[in-house]
Amino acid sequence: MTAATDAPPRARGSYAAVLAVREFRAVFAAHLLSLLGVVVCELALSVLVFRLTGSPLLSALTFALGFLPYLVSGTLLSGVADRFPARRVLVVCDLLCATAAAVMALPGMPVPALLALRCVSALVAPVFSGTRAATLGDVLGDGDLFVLGRSLIRLVSQGAQLIGFAAGGLLLTVLAPRTALVLTVTGFLASAALLRLGTRRRSARVRRAPSAPSAPSVPGGPGGTRRLLADRRIRALTLLVWTPPFFLVVPEALAAPYADAVGAGSVGAGLLMCGTPVGAVVGEVLAGTLLSPRARERVALPAAALCLLPFTVFAWRPPLLWALPALVLVGAGMLYTLGVDRWFVDAVPEELRGRAMTLQVSGLMTVQGLGMAAGGAVAEWVPVHWVIAGTGAVGALVTGLVVRWVRSART
Repeated sequence: MTAATDAPPRARGSYAAVLAVREFRAVFAAHLLSLLGVVVCELALSVLVFRLTGSPLLSALTFALGFLPYLVSGTLLSGVADRFPARRVLVVCDLLCATAAAVMALPGMPVPALLALRCVSALVAPVFSGTRAATLGDVLGDGDLFVLGRSLIRLVSQGAQLIGFAAGGLLLTVLAPRTALVLTVTGFLASAALLRLGTRRRSARVRRAPSAPSAPSVPGGPGGTRRLLADRRIRALTLLVWTPPFFLVVPEALAAPYADAVGAGSVGAGLLMCGTPVGAVVGEVLAGTLLSPRARERVALPAAALCLLPFTVFAWRPPLLWALPALVLVGAGMLYTLGVDRWFVDAVPEELRGRAMTLQVSGLMTVQGLGMAAGGAVAEWVPVHWVIAGTGAVGALVTGLVVRWVRSART
């Protein structure tokens, strides 16, 4: 999937150059605030539902509902990102999430209503994420700054996974869940204010894109999605974004039973859950800092094809000391997304970029939820260490086939 040899070299950016863009700093800060709002909301709602019902299943369902609506929203609402001005979409999404959290915080709200409101927030999330991803092209341009800007957004998300739940747990030791939900409201409102005041107003993407015969179908029905999926290259790249994460989440879902099997206890389970996120942060930072844009593209496909293989060491049921480096290596392999981001934005037409990013994000969240469920289901019948090892072998094989498809779909 590399560019032709006579193509001009891509200008190299840096994380510092990305953060020097004032408008990006507003988007970045808003992302951090809304992300903290989501983390606190998930924890607070889970604790609240458990206290009201005493049901571990319903408590866990509050997390699962964060994944399930992505497929519906990404399919039916993906066109919103291109039909309306991006700033308006982002601000409205934040306000809807703030409203949902505010209603959750009301005394006496029944559990079904709390879960329904959680679904509302989850339906909004892929539209927000896809619109923000497309907006980065307007803020940073379509060059290397765009790739590194998306990288910074991902790094913050990984950081929230590492420290957000721990900080939220400490917060809930001093605040009641409903009070914590008020903080969630504040986070979303602050994010909306930053986006409204810190970003430029731009017209809807379909209104400023070059006219095309299929353009009239974009604002309305599914014509834009059909146009995206009709492109063999876009299909291949989208599948490459989705495939490794489907397998990547299996050890995370099975961290508790594996830690128990090797005698590592609850502390070991927590460390196992941190392994791949730590590797992803380290790998992406090193690739974004040390490698040129062209080098990132050269290593993208090999990294994707090989990234899941370290899981196979779990066939020997390694202790925590050896299991953690394997997980970190797998996470580091996710640096392949830097190269794929570059190819994806080059392949997607301008007037469909918001829809494409929303579809990509919603599919990514959906496959991770399915991966967790599949890993847990297989582990009902197969020892956990064999499930993780098999995930590495099967995942490497499937990803290798997708990599071959991407190579054959180059233009």
